[in-house]
Amino acid sequence: MTDSEPSTAPTSLSRTRYLAGSLAWLLTLQFFVVEAVAIARFGGYSRVEQAISDLGTDLSPAAGLMNASFVAQAVLIVAGAVLLYPALVGLGGRLALVLLAAAGAGVLLVGLFPSDSGGGTHTVGAVLYLLGSGLGLIALAYGVRPRSEAVGTVLALLGLVGTIGTVFFGTGVTALLGYGGMERVAAYVLPVGLAVAAVLLLRQRDDWRVVLPEGEDAPLTKRQRRELEKAEAFDRARARDEALKAHAKKQAADRSDDEEDDEPFDEEAAWKTPKTPRQR
Repeated sequence: MTDSEPSTAPTSLSRTRYLAGSLAWLLTLQFFVVEAVAIARFGGYSRVEQAISDLGTDLSPAAGLMNASFVAQAVLIVAGAVLLYPALVGLGGRLALVLLAAAGAGVLLVGLFPSDSGGGTHTVGAVLYLLGSGLGLIALAYGVRPRSEAVGTVLALLGLVGTIGTVFFGTGVTALLGYGGMERVAAYVLPVGLAVAAVLLLRQRDDWRVVLPEGEDAPLTKRQRRELEKAEAFDRARARDEALKAHAKKQAADRSDDEEDDEPFDEEAAWKTPKTPRQR
């Protein structure tokens, strides 16, 4: 490629990055499929009474499959967060990257160190995942809210549910849903929330940067058009206000001139010295 030829690499890279990141978050739903398979092979397993981690122990016939799913989940969470980070906005986006990375590291430890042999490392991983999940979704909600207020609200609610579930699970408040049920309230929200965010970003492909040959104007995205319309409306309102103020000042000045013209100038009175009270 010569220097005079336009480069389209940034366009394909941006499009590929967003597609790959969105796909990674959508694929976190694989957890539910693998869990269902592991439960089907684990006779007598109870979602209400038993922990998710039990599916990765030696007692589970599908332990290898479940632990592989945990490791894959870690890769998908972190990869999606890194790839989609440019699409997230402000402090919420930065916090989401950190918290989701923590959740990914946590589920990685869960997969590498099963509960029956991993000891404290498994517990640390579970805590990281559960805390990173709920708080990460709340941060992500603020990171995507400028793109979609509805999706931001859904993510915030999911994050709040996950955080409350984590607190209840960690403090032993499990009577209502059971030990396994409360853990699932805390753990399930993350793949669901990431899939929702991925769908939003896939639907907003018109926001991807387009690189055109030099001298050609790139077409405006929907978001850019909205911002331009807001700016133009603001300029029109400001111009209207300035015109009204100028017109009001002109009318006031005209009225002042008219009032001065209505009063005749009395030269004799102007030169006459006013008398003091004693002189009167």
